[in-house]
Order: sequence, then C-alpha cells, then structure tokens
Amino acid sequence: MPRSYYKTDIGMRRSMNQDYVFSKDTPLGELSCLYLVADGMGGHQAGELASRCTVDTIEGYVASTAGDAGAASDTEAEDILRGAIREANAEVIRKASTRPEYYGMGTTIVGCTICGDTLLAANVGDSRLYILSDRLRQVTVDHSLVEEMVRAGTLERKYARIHPERNVITRAIGVEDDVKVDFFRIPLPDCRLILLCSDGLTTMLEDDEIERVLQMDASLEEKVETLVADANRAGGKDNISVVLIDTSPDRG
Repeated sequence: MPRSYYKTDIGMRRSMNQDYVFSKDTPLGELSCLYLVADGMGGHQAGELASRCTVDTIEGYVASTAGDAGAASDTEAEDILRGAIREANAEVIRKASTRPEYYGMGTTIVGCTICGDTLLAANVGDSRLYILSDRLRQVTVDHSLVEEMVRAGTLERKYARIHPERNVITRAIGVEDDVKVDFFRIPLPDCRLILLCSDGLTTMLEDDEIERVLQMDASLEEKVETLVADANRAGGKDNISVVLIDTSPDRG
C-alpha cells in the first residue's frame, strides 16, 4: 500500500489559498487509491470554489463507482477518471453561471492512482506530476503558453520559469464544455516517489532543487515541509501545494 503526506500553503504574497488537495492511500470506489491537486483561478472566492468543487466532484464520482474495491485495471481507471473530470468540468461551469462574480472561474487538476504495477496519471492545466527513481522526471506536460513556445522552439526551457506569460494556461477545468484530459502510464517500479504539485512550487524552485530535497534521507513529512519552506523562502509568490507518495515496498 502506498503512503502519502501532503501540505497546502497560502504562500507569502496571496491573501487566499485557491489550491485544493485530496490524498487517500486506501481504496475509493474501484480505485486502489487517489491523489489530486487543483489550482483555482478567478477573482473573489471563485478560484477557491472552482478547485474545491472539482476535487469534491471527482472524489464523489470515484466513490460512487460500483464493483470490487480498488480492483480497476488501468483501462477501467482511465475511464473512471475521465468521467469524473468531465463531471467536475460540467459542475464548475454550472456554478460559474449562478453568480456574476464567478464568471470565468476555473482550475487545473492533476491526479493519479495505482493499478497493480502501473501508475496512471491525469492532468488538465499546468499542475504537475513528477516521479523519482534514480533521478527526478516530469511526467505530465503543462497546458500553458510557455510550454507551447518551448515545444515550438521559440523559447528555451531555461527561460520558461521567468517568462512574463508563464501563468497563461491553455487548458483548464470550467472553461469549455468538452474538456480534454491527458493520461500517462508509468511502470510502478520506476516510481520510488511520486510528487504532485501546483505551480506555486515549480515557479519558485528549479527541478534540481526539488530533486535534492526528494533525495534527502528524511521522512515524507520532512521532505514535503522542506519543499514548501524552500518555495516560500524563494519568494512564495503563489499558493503552494504538494502531495508526496512513497511506493517503495521496503520503506519500513
């Protein structure tokens, strides 16, 4: 069974935390476990509402799936997560229509579950999932303007973190009626640690700084607390959310 620890923090500059996190190491519906990070956008309390609504809707949808607890294959789990995210998208759009100040609200979502010997990850937006085996590797692909520029060869990746339009995302929950979700499969033996995070972490810390913390001889709790503290020390310009999952069978 995996073991996780998470933290969400307001950061040093924001007046409200619009991130929302869910972490469950034990079965939920037909999934063996479920981890989610959402980073909301919108004025007033709209971003916080969008992220919370998305996570709560996904959780409820997954919990309602019938069948053997935690027994979904990776194909079945993908269908469940796609349905859950689409329902969350519809619910955010519905809520956005109820009050003028909610107009235009939305959120990213990144999530994962474990299906036997496979990690299944899903994302919409620029919240990320990384895995650590020998080295740290980003699995998800940001749906952002700067990522499109990097992939088109018009921007060097080393400048992406400081680009003035780095916060412009090209895909989000609550924006269009038909949301496209990207899925990734990774062999579980390659995933000694799994990291889900909002961009409040990755805009403050380089990947090698994140890897250095994850490689420490320390507990999950200490690693997560260190990541959040380091992001705040670097400026804490946004909310910071981190979920860290240990899948090692010999962790003790």
